[in-house]
Amino acid sequence: MQENDAEAETAAEAKAEAAPETELAYARPYKLLVVDDEPDLERLVLQQMRREIRRKKYEFVFAHNGIEALECLGEDPGIDLVVSDINMPKMDGLTLLEKIPEVQPDVRSVIVSAYGDMKNIRTAMNRGAFDFVTKPIDFADLRVTIERTLRNLIAWREATESREQLLAIQKELDVARKMQQSILPTVFPEGPRYQVFGSMEPAREVGGDFFDIMNLDRGRIGVAIADVSGKGVPAALFMMSCRTLLKGAAIGAPGPGAVLREVNELLNQDNEAQMFVTVLYAIFDPASGEFVYANGGHNFPLVVHTDGSSRELPGTGGIALGVLSDIDYDEATLHLAPGESVVLYTDGVTEAENDKPELFEIERLRQVFEGVPPKNAEEANNAVFEAVHNFAGSTPQSDDITCITLYRSEADG
Repeated sequence: MQENDAEAETAAEAKAEAAPETELAYARPYKLLVVDDEPDLERLVLQQMRREIRRKKYEFVFAHNGIEALECLGEDPGIDLVVSDINMPKMDGLTLLEKIPEVQPDVRSVIVSAYGDMKNIRTAMNRGAFDFVTKPIDFADLRVTIERTLRNLIAWREATESREQLLAIQKELDVARKMQQSILPTVFPEGPRYQVFGSMEPAREVGGDFFDIMNLDRGRIGVAIADVSGKGVPAALFMMSCRTLLKGAAIGAPGPGAVLREVNELLNQDNEAQMFVTVLYAIFDPASGEFVYANGGHNFPLVVHTDGSSRELPGTGGIALGVLSDIDYDEATLHLAPGESVVLYTDGVTEAENDKPELFEIERLRQVFEGVPPKNAEEANNAVFEAVHNFAGSTPQSDDITCITLYRSEADG
C-alpha cells in the first residue's frame, strides 16, 4: 500500500511540474460546479483556488448532492464542468453522471472518489466521466485534471459549433486534429524503476491514433496505444469514445484481456457507423518487471534489449475491437529486464513512405536501436521519430505517427 501511495504521489508531482506551457485561454471565467456533501470542501476549494478566482479564470458554484447539482445545471446553462464526489446522500455521483446529459449534454464531468475505490471509478468512467481524482484531493493534480478536461471541452465545442459552417474539408480536419490532440497525455508518470514517454504527430488527413497511460492499483501502470479506422471528425469522435471506455474498463479489471473484451462489447452495442479500432493494452508492474499485454489486431511491439538488439513481441490472436461481439482476448507476459524497453507504435511508423516509394517497415525500426540501446524512454521515442523523418524526407505524411515507449530503469531501487 505504501508503494502504491508513493506511485500516486509521484504521478501527482509530475503533473504539477509538467503542466501545459500554454495558458488555457478564457474570455470569461469557466464555471465549475463542485458537488460534495462535506461542509468544509467549499471553503477549501475557494482557498486553494483563490488565485484562479481572482484572475477570473474559474468561477465556482457548489451543491451538496446530485439533486441539488441537477437543479444548478437546469438553472445555469453556463456551467462548463462538474466535479463530483461519488458517495453523497439523496443522489450519489454515479446516478448524477447518468442524469447530466438529460439536463446539459454539453458539459464535462470529473469524478472524485476514495483512493483505491476502483470499482466505482471504473463505473463512473463508463458512465461518461472524462477523468477522475482521488481523495484526499491533491489540488496540483486537480488543477492539471481540470485544465486537461476543459481543453477537451473547448475542442468539442469548436467541432460542434463549426461543423455546419465548414466550407472546406481542411477546416474539418483541423478541428479533428485539435480534438485528437486534446486527449493525449502531456504528463508522463515515472518512478525509480521505470519511465514512460509518448508522442503523436498528426497527418494532414486525420486518422484516429491515440495513446494513454493510467496509474493502477498496487503501483502498476496501464499503457495503451490504438488506431481507429477512418479519417476526419467521425474518426476523432470514435477515438474519444474508445479512450473513455478503455480508461473506464482499465480501472479494476483483472487483466488486459478482460479490458479489451469489455471495451469491445461496449463498442459493439452502439456502432452504427461500423467503425473499429486496433488496440494494444498492457499492465506493467515496476517492482517485478512483469509486462502483461493483450493485442486487439494492433502492430506487434518491439522489445529492445540492453545491447541494442530487438525482437517483436508475439501476437495474442485478438481481432480489432468493434468488429464482432463476444470475443475473448488472450494475454501474454514479458519480463522486462533493467535497461530494456518496449516500443509501441502505430502503422504510421512502419508504413511511412519515401519518394521511391518504399515503406519504413519493421526492419528499419529495429535498426534504429542496433548498437545504440536507449538510456531512457524519451530518447527511444525521439529516435523513432527522427529515423522516420529522415527516411521520408520531403514526402508528405499520409498517416498519424504515434509511438510510446516504456523503459525499465537499470537503477532498480
